[in-house]
Parts: sequence; structure tokens; C-alpha cells
Amino acid sequence: MRGLIYVYVLTYLGAVLALFYPLVGLFIYIHYAIIKPESLWYWSVGAQGPGRYSFIVAVGMLIGWAIRGLGDWRLGRGGAAAAFLLGFLGWVSLGYFFCRYPILAREYIVSLAKIVLPFLVGMSMIDDRRKIRYLAWVIVCSQGFLALDFNRSYYQGYNRVVLEAYGGFDNNCIAAAMVVGVLLSLFLAIAETRWSLRIVCFVAAALMANTIMFSFSRGGQLGLIAGGITGFILIPKHPKYYLVFLLAAILAFRLAGPEVRQRFMTIFVDPEQRDRSAESRMDQWQACIRTMRDHPFLGVGANHWPLQSEAMGLPKMQAHSLWFQTGAEMGIPGLLLLSGFYGVTIWRLLALLRRDSPAGEWDRALARGVIAALVGFAVSVSFISVVWLELPYYTVLLGAVLLRVNSVADEEEAAEEAWAVEEDGSAVTRPG
Repeated sequence: MRGLIYVYVLTYLGAVLALFYPLVGLFIYIHYAIIKPESLWYWSVGAQGPGRYSFIVAVGMLIGWAIRGLGDWRLGRGGAAAAFLLGFLGWVSLGYFFCRYPILAREYIVSLAKIVLPFLVGMSMIDDRRKIRYLAWVIVCSQGFLALDFNRSYYQGYNRVVLEAYGGFDNNCIAAAMVVGVLLSLFLAIAETRWSLRIVCFVAAALMANTIMFSFSRGGQLGLIAGGITGFILIPKHPKYYLVFLLAAILAFRLAGPEVRQRFMTIFVDPEQRDRSAESRMDQWQACIRTMRDHPFLGVGANHWPLQSEAMGLPKMQAHSLWFQTGAEMGIPGLLLLSGFYGVTIWRLLALLRRDSPAGEWDRALARGVIAALVGFAVSVSFISVVWLELPYYTVLLGAVLLRVNSVADEEEAAEEAWAVEEDGSAVTRPG
């Protein structure tokens, strides 16, 4: 009952506040996208039937956004991520007119639009570090709270992550989301200066790491290792940061019991000893490569891979790889647009870490967290078919608005310096 009251109050009060403060609606929308209240509190919120809580909040958010003139579109270096995402949506929409089953593609386009619109709201409305900090904490707290509930259920004897399709996500998708959350939490702890906030981040990271372990997802474990190594490479070369990562690694190893470690090591066995799951992945990936070769431009159509798999004599299933499946369904241009969405964000955030960058220490710490989280996600979903996992999109949003705020600040500082030079009368007029 408390969950139902919480959702009702947050939904309707949030929708009203979003008319005046669209970011309130955005943060609630992201919160719901992560925790999935109908699944989290299935006995109360879910029992009310398919609620439209996110939709109600989104309507208030979009109306408030329109009243505010659709925000400020000086996106600076963060604009590239938005351009890639819009390009991906446009490319998928083009494929709608050429695919075999347009109704399947339409479902994909509508679901993608439900992510793209909030992303654009965030890009145009988050224009200072205080708002970026709010977004980071909404993501970490929401993901941490979800991990807390999964841990509570697990230690009470019921592993929801493995035994349920939570919010439509299987154990592998949940593990991929937790990889993102762990790395963001660790670096947010480094960014914050108050120990109370740091402790919250460390506890959230530990809960999420443990969730990855009892999800028994080898892709999630690989992603956590890859993201952890990336974070270790990026951290400032100082003993206290090395200590943080050492303790995190020891804790992760301790949380991975014998069963988890034994399952993880099956990744490295000889091809003749692969289990059925690994063999099916190899078959699916080879089929995706053949499909990309036969349909390189538009692919077979969004949401079409299970049907394509069946038509190629394989089980009717997902491809067990976001990248292979995207290339097969949306063609090579679609794959380049989606991977570019993540890649350009990582590449440009790396520029903030250069010594000559004017970014502050808080910005640098968060940039490291976003980079490590996206690398961990990219590795995880190389072995997982992720269907509508929204967290990575909002993690890119976090990095993109960080780029935006820093680039706009740089431009304003350069303009002020140029104005000061002119005021001093020392500006030099160049010929031509």
C-alpha cells in the first residue's frame, strides 16, 4: 500500500509541478524508467492494472517544456550525442516503409520516441552543474533502491532477478543495468565531498555489484570487469583512489561465490566444451553477420530479428548481442548511428580529462564515471539482447549535458576575454 501511495502522490503532484518545472517531470520519468513501479510493487501498484504513471508525468513534462519555449538549444559539444540519437530514430523510421511487418517496426519506433523526447528535454533544460548533480543522484538512488529490493528478496530465499522477467527484463538485462549503476555510484562517491553522501554511493554500488553476482550473468560480469579496468585507468594517480578500487575489487571477488566464479570461467573453455547457451549465441551472431551481408543498408527491420532467426532455421529468439542485432535489423548505417551515440560521448568526455581542460574536479570525476559505465555497458550488451533498457540512454544524457555545460562556459569565457581586449583598446585588426 505504501508503494501505491508513493506512486500516486509522485505521479499527480509531479505532473502538476512539471508544468512549471519540466525537470521535475523528467527526473520522475527517469526514476520510473529505472524502478518500474508496476513490477517493483506488483501486489499494489501492479494490481491496479496497466497504469499510465510515466505517461501522465510525461504529458506534464512536455507541456511545461513547450511553455518554457523548448529550452535552450546551445548544446555545445554535447549536441553530437543528440544528433546521433535523432539520426538513429530517423533511420529506424525510414526502415518502417521497407520492412516486412510494419506493425513490429512501429512498436520499436514508438518505444524509441519515448526515450528520445525525454532525452531532448534534458539536453535543452539541464544547463548548470546543480541540475547535472540532481540527474546523477536520481539515477544512482533509483538504481540503488532497485538493487536493495533485489537483495532483500534474494536473502529471503527468492531470486527475482533470475526467476522473473522483471519489467520485461531478464537477468542479463538487469545485470547490464547494474554494471552502469555500480560504476556511476563509485565515481559519484569520488566526486562528492560529504562523507554521508559517499557512504550512500558506496552502499548502493555494493548492492548493485551483488545483484550482478546472483544474476549469474556472464555478460554482466564481463562488463563489470571491463568498466572497472577502464575506471582504474582513468582515475587520478593517487593512493587513496587506488585504495578505493582495491577495496571494490576485493568486495566484488568476495561477493562472487564459488558457483558464480565457476559459471564465469565457462567463458574460456574449448569450443567443444561450450554449454548450450554459448553455442546458441555463436549461431545467432553468425546469422546476424550473414543478414548484414545480405541486407547492409536498411536491414530486415526493427523488431524483426526473432522472425528472421526462425526463417534462417534457428530458434525464434533474440540475437544475444545488441550490436549484432542492431546491424541485422537496422543495417550498417543504423549500427553506426547507435554505436556513434555512445562512442562520441565517450570520446568527447575524454577531452575533459586532459590536463589543459578547464573542467573542475567534480566534472572530471563524473566524466570518468560516465565513460567507465558506458564501456562496461558496451561490453555487457555484446553478449546480451537489450530490449528497451533506458538507463544507458540517460547515462549518455548525463555525459552530454556535462559536455554542454563545460563547452558553453568555455565559449562565454572566450567571449568575455575578447570583449575585455577590445575594451582595453589592444585588439589587433587582421587584414583580409
